[in-house]
Amino acid sequence: MGLVRSVTRFGLWFGGALVLAAAVLIGIDVTLRKFFNASIGGADELAGYALALGTAWSLGAALLDRAHIRIDSLYGYFPRWLRLALDFAGIALLLAFFGLIARHGWSVVEQSWVSSSRSQSALATPTVIPQSIWLAGLAVFLAIGVALLAHALLQIARGDAAAAAGAISTRSVMEEVEDEIRELKER
Repeated sequence: MGLVRSVTRFGLWFGGALVLAAAVLIGIDVTLRKFFNASIGGADELAGYALALGTAWSLGAALLDRAHIRIDSLYGYFPRWLRLALDFAGIALLLAFFGLIARHGWSVVEQSWVSSSRSQSALATPTVIPQSIWLAGLAVFLAIGVALLAHALLQIARGDAAAAAGAISTRSVMEEVEDEIRELKER
């Protein structure tokens, strides 16, 4: 799981840098429009790419940190075995959904490559470039998800259901409070 954490850390930095660069670019474009009646052509296109790529590359870290949103109104009342079964089912369905997106995304990338598609903006960006980087982010997310499920199954096979729950279950309120207290102490 150490390698998986390293990959997700890279994804977070990459995605965050893209979104930050997009925010700076949009800020510059707005300033140029307001004060100089000029514009950076394609800033909105680049920001859209940055958002899509940043999201795809950050999904794995959110999965590993158990940061995806789940509605857990009744979850806490279920026995541990049922919660774990629901957690496995939830992650498996999430991965299946993104697997379908990646499969169809591959078709789009392939078509863009074959037809040499370009964006319909002043930049005329070859669409295969951002699409390929986006698809790579989804592929990394799927690999991380499979590794996480395998890790949790290994923990269950070893008889450590608590470790499996710590890897894939919803974060409890107590875990969130403990994390907040630890972060306050570190400051």
